[in-house]
Amino acid sequence: MASSKKLISREEWEKRLNNVKIRKEDMNKLVMNFLVTEGNVEAAKKFRMESGTHPDIGLATITDRMAVKKAAQCGNVKDAIEKINDLNPEILDTNPQLFFQLQQQRLIELIRNGKVEAALEFAQEELAPRAEENQSFLEELERTISLVAFEDTSNCPVGELLDISQRLKTASEVNAAVLTSQNPKLPSLLKMLIWAQNKLDKKAAYPCINDLSNARLEDPTF
Repeated sequence: MASSKKLISREEWEKRLNNVKIRKEDMNKLVMNFLVTEGNVEAAKKFRMESGTHPDIGLATITDRMAVKKAAQCGNVKDAIEKINDLNPEILDTNPQLFFQLQQQRLIELIRNGKVEAALEFAQEELAPRAEENQSFLEELERTISLVAFEDTSNCPVGELLDISQRLKTASEVNAAVLTSQNPKLPSLLKMLIWAQNKLDKKAAYPCINDLSNARLEDPTF
């Protein structure tokens, strides 16, 4: 049975988008939000002076958020957790996934530094109780703790956990959570985008945004 959906090509979709008029003030706000998200304080200050656009959050909070992100990127997870709690204890209290991810990174850093006994003790006291209540946490704990069984982690099937990319992933999750707590409008906008696309999906096949992290349009499929 042929689909009753209307097919909108990328060319036609982009033409429609180009016809949407965006006010300069709104574009300036978008630029400011980008600078705030990326943590570029000096550029944000300069743009505020040049355009008269004020960020939704105090620029001082950017420095605090970047300090948290840097600590996570450097593997100083305990320090990152303390800084998060200093900013807003509710961030981790209301996000058990993020807290477990940070604790998992602490475990990874102990293993990286060859502190096997400390790693096993930390896993048993801090991670195991949480893993008992969550299957995905348990699987991640088992993956991480298996690192201690390999003297040469380059041959370990989960050796990627020791890659710097794992730190950067954790730092990115932390940055997003802190930013959301400081600017609650962002998740609301994303939810509105997803809701609108879900509604339109029922009527048409069109270039849509599936990966919100890069906001790239993907060609329509039936």
